[in-house]
Amino acid sequence: MKPILGSAGAASLGLLVLGAQAGPERITADTVRRLAVAWTYDTRESTEPGRPGADRPAFEATPVFASNRLYLSTPKGMVIALDAESGAEVWRIDLKVRPDANYSDFANRGVSVAGERIYAATVDARLVCLNRRDGSFCKGFGAQGQVDLVAGLRRKPEWPGEYGVTSPPAVYRNLVIVGSSVADNSRVRMASGEVRAFDAASGTLRWTFHPLPEKSEAGGANTWSRVVVDEANGLVFLPTGSASPDYFGGLRPGDNSYANAIVALHAATGEVAWSFQTVHHDLWDYDVASPPLLYPGKGGPAVAVGSKTGHVFLLDRLKGRPIFPVNERSVPASDVPGERLAATQPFPERPPSLVPQRIGEQDIWGATPADREACLATFRGLRNEGVFTPPSLGGSVHVPGNIGGLHWGGMAWDAVNRLIIAPVNRLPAVIRLIPRADYDRARKANPGVEITEQEGAPFSMSRQFLLSPSGMPCVAPPWGELVAIHADTGAIAWRTTLGDLSVVAGLAATPYTGSPNLGGPAITSTGLLFIGATMDARLRAFDTRSGRQVWEGQLPTGARATPLVFTTASGREMVAIAAGGHDTPFSRPGTTLVVFGLTKP
Repeated sequence: MKPILGSAGAASLGLLVLGAQAGPERITADTVRRLAVAWTYDTRESTEPGRPGADRPAFEATPVFASNRLYLSTPKGMVIALDAESGAEVWRIDLKVRPDANYSDFANRGVSVAGERIYAATVDARLVCLNRRDGSFCKGFGAQGQVDLVAGLRRKPEWPGEYGVTSPPAVYRNLVIVGSSVADNSRVRMASGEVRAFDAASGTLRWTFHPLPEKSEAGGANTWSRVVVDEANGLVFLPTGSASPDYFGGLRPGDNSYANAIVALHAATGEVAWSFQTVHHDLWDYDVASPPLLYPGKGGPAVAVGSKTGHVFLLDRLKGRPIFPVNERSVPASDVPGERLAATQPFPERPPSLVPQRIGEQDIWGATPADREACLATFRGLRNEGVFTPPSLGGSVHVPGNIGGLHWGGMAWDAVNRLIIAPVNRLPAVIRLIPRADYDRARKANPGVEITEQEGAPFSMSRQFLLSPSGMPCVAPPWGELVAIHADTGAIAWRTTLGDLSVVAGLAATPYTGSPNLGGPAITSTGLLFIGATMDARLRAFDTRSGRQVWEGQLPTGARATPLVFTTASGREMVAIAAGGHDTPFSRPGTTLVVFGLTKP
């Protein structure tokens, strides 16, 4: 039996739905069965890491459609223009991302197009402006078309790769707004996580938002997921992550109020309009990884905010007030010396959590009786008090786990049925704190486990999924789902299993297992939701009204990305997705963009 995952979790675009003008034939529940591969494009980029022991680059980009071209980016710095009808390469430029840096998340999720310019941000911390016509660098922007994003940081990174950008820049009128990806768990004083706006023409800095006080010991609290712009209301929404280090907060007392939050800024100035924190004093890596979803609420503009906890908070978009009550509930206290947790955490009354937030012995599962017994033995030795069980020296169950809950794939809005639809994971983890004096010994004794230093803190940390000896999750399937929420009532409309590893994992007796997933959904105006995201090599379509799967297409490997639905100049509606793999035994790395279109009846 093959293991489902390694010991370490995957790191970190949300909803991207794009339809152009109506075509002669749309992709519908009736026509989707004729969807087939129209063309593919191989980026030809190596999937090998740039240095021994480093992560492989992850092809996670969602293309952008403009003027009958698709614009695409890769983790190692290629920006590519393709003819949308045929896939023919129009131009290609190499931004020459430094290959040998120690990137914590070696990914790039796409570019932004504004008029005749393309804005790209790189994992080695540059903001780049290119001319859409031919890929040449924009004259007058920064230094020869580029801005160094390390320059001007309140606290700079200590090594190459600690600080960079993995999500596309956001564009608001004459501003380009960019967050950052900051490595987790390495030390207390990580690089600072400010969000900055640059002049779209010149690259000059216009404003900076600092999520942490100037004298804070901590770094991070950065916006690594997608920044979302509300052009009509002049707002920009930041989904922020945790302050550093993730699993010990004794040196960053208080709630760290702009961390693990949705922060709404006045886009023109960077001033805070309002903020809402989803987790106080985070010790679980419960980032707001899911990009905020803007939707029309019954009482006015609204925003949905998803958390790795599994919670979705529905808020008034202009004021930040919850649409449904949010209650502060008491949570367990820490028994770790020097740690002082928040006494309460926010729980929305509606919608309910999209995933289980606590497991018991009745939930422990194994592919074989021996697996289940081993899982039970491990489980019984761990602290287990639900979603906010604090990290401990003896080990704590982490439910839903550090990849979510809701993850960076984000949510989709079904305007016809007024549904918010999200992919979720059901994969608990085990967190263990290690006294600093034992760090070197623990790393040598556990070579397959993610153990990081948290330098400057009294404790290092160990993090791994709750897996059986054969590498299967210790909880019963499904391990991944799609969940739909009635936006106006907060009730769950439907849920359905997402993905299937039963064949590749040798689990013939466990049909339709669901799959851990990373990547988002895209919805058509005809009531279909397309999503890859899973470890099995499939792109799937679901009926948004019922959650019923109506189609699936074969991919060369798993698609850890969000699809794009677009209509070409000839009127052909198509679906594009990057098949970049998940770097697991079930989903090898890949470099292929796959585009589907309807065949003739």
